[in-house]
Amino acid sequence: MNGLSDQAVAAPPTLDLAAWRAGFDEVFARIAGRFAQACSRKRARAYLLGLLSRSERKNGWTIAELAGDASPDGMQRLLNFYSWSADLVRDDLREFVSSQIGDAGGVLIPDETGFLKKGRMSAGVARQYSGTAGRIENCQVGVFLAYAVPGGGRVLIDRELYLPAAWTDDRDRCRQAGIPEDRGFAAKPELARQMIERTIESGMPFGWVAADEVYGQNTSLREWLEEHQVSYVLAVPKSFPAATAAGKVRADRLAARVPAAGWQQISCGPGSKGPRFYDWALIATTCPVHHLLVRRPITGGELAFFTCHAPPGTTLAELVRVAGARWAVEECFQAAKNETGLDHYQVRRYDAWYRHATLSMLALAFLTVSAAQRGHQQLWKTFGDKPAA
Repeated sequence: MNGLSDQAVAAPPTLDLAAWRAGFDEVFARIAGRFAQACSRKRARAYLLGLLSRSERKNGWTIAELAGDASPDGMQRLLNFYSWSADLVRDDLREFVSSQIGDAGGVLIPDETGFLKKGRMSAGVARQYSGTAGRIENCQVGVFLAYAVPGGGRVLIDRELYLPAAWTDDRDRCRQAGIPEDRGFAAKPELARQMIERTIESGMPFGWVAADEVYGQNTSLREWLEEHQVSYVLAVPKSFPAATAAGKVRADRLAARVPAAGWQQISCGPGSKGPRFYDWALIATTCPVHHLLVRRPITGGELAFFTCHAPPGTTLAELVRVAGARWAVEECFQAAKNETGLDHYQVRRYDAWYRHATLSMLALAFLTVSAAQRGHQQLWKTFGDKPAA
């Protein structure tokens, strides 16, 4: 089991292969001790290299072939049977990211993504809405926590598999899929809270939380963030009630009162076609740390609304930056699925899902840090600079 041998690597001119391998070895050394058995340690290294390869598909079969195996059995044992903790590897991943690109201005971004599946045996699979497909499909849904820092670095640092109530209410079905007895139902905002709490406890530097309406309109999550003095910019629907001296008023009605001079044109960050400029308005509420942020397309169109919890004196430009950072999680999903095989797995068990997802996230983090060290702001512009299997 040789993984990606030097003879099998076709390095582009822009890539220092020796530096790439040294960086990979350094990252793997961080997690090697989590695999007590030599065979599991070798499999884990080969699996990571397979996820980092240029292979179009990164499932058990293709990764096994890259490692020189005759069958995917060894890789399946790594995900299903070997003794190792995906949570400890996740902690190592977070520490690696923190030490390399950690920033006090970092933004934590919870969001979910779907994994289309056939059948009903995979843990958590159900007919449910998939943002990936844009409709209800038979799928698993994972809730992830992204970390975005000023300058373009963004990674996935935590994950939870969403289990619909139809699963958690059926303990026999849960046992067959390897779901722990103490794992009950948790809504997506609750899973996000758990991941944010772990990040806080780890000491990882960050300054903000940003998220879409699924999380922004969840009162319990907002209150928890405020209790823990976490600043946020969270998307909310137009019906969101903002506190004013005249009582609570819908967000869209407040936006209609903003005078022409109350709008400022600001970029919320770079996009595929350059800076993303919008008109923005900031509306004060009766609480000095709560504001309503409104985004309006320059050419006209539907408004977007954000409830903000921020220290007094926070500038409009900073709130706009955080609001724009939310899209980093979508870029992470695209990158992880296209480049590190996040959705290429062929496992059914609960713990195997966590193991594959964690190793895929670690591979993505390695690419992000490598790109940052080479002066690239966005790693997905440098995906061609990977060794080829």
